[in-house]
Amino acid sequence: MRFDDILKRREKAVKTRWLNLTLDTYPADSSGFLKNQKNQFLNPVGNTISREIGVLYRSFLTETDPETIANSLDSIIRIRSVQEFSPSQATGFILLLKRAVREELADEIRSADCFDELQRFELKVDEMALAGFDAYARCRERLFEVKLNELRRQTSISLARYNRTGQQSEQLNDS
Repeated sequence: MRFDDILKRREKAVKTRWLNLTLDTYPADSSGFLKNQKNQFLNPVGNTISREIGVLYRSFLTETDPETIANSLDSIIRIRSVQEFSPSQATGFILLLKRAVREELADEIRSADCFDELQRFELKVDEMALAGFDAYARCRERLFEVKLNELRRQTSISLARYNRTGQQSEQLNDS
């Protein structure tokens, strides 16, 4: 049996393991909520991560448009980049796919003797992780730009108030 066939046949189990490993990177109380609350409106973070992990996993099984992969990565990374994660923690969920595959498929990989295919798969995961880190850097850059623009706006407002106050003081002194 080929490695791709194993990935397809065990898709649900591997995706579930990958999702659980990813959600386990959150604090225990958050992780439990993200795993158990299925309502997309009450749990938009868990819903987004679950949906996009499915898209990313399927990208390993079929030819997927690179833009679709980039959008899915961006959707997850955008969430994790504003949370209390280091850059490696924010993007590390991608590498957890390797662990999920090895934990779920160890026996089948051994019996099918498809270690070369596994290695190629893991190289693709590494490439995705690098793309995820690029997405993280873009998200953080945008966040800092927003903060900088807000600081500029606040400074401009403060200077305008100061100038009005200064002009009023001069008018009072002239009277």
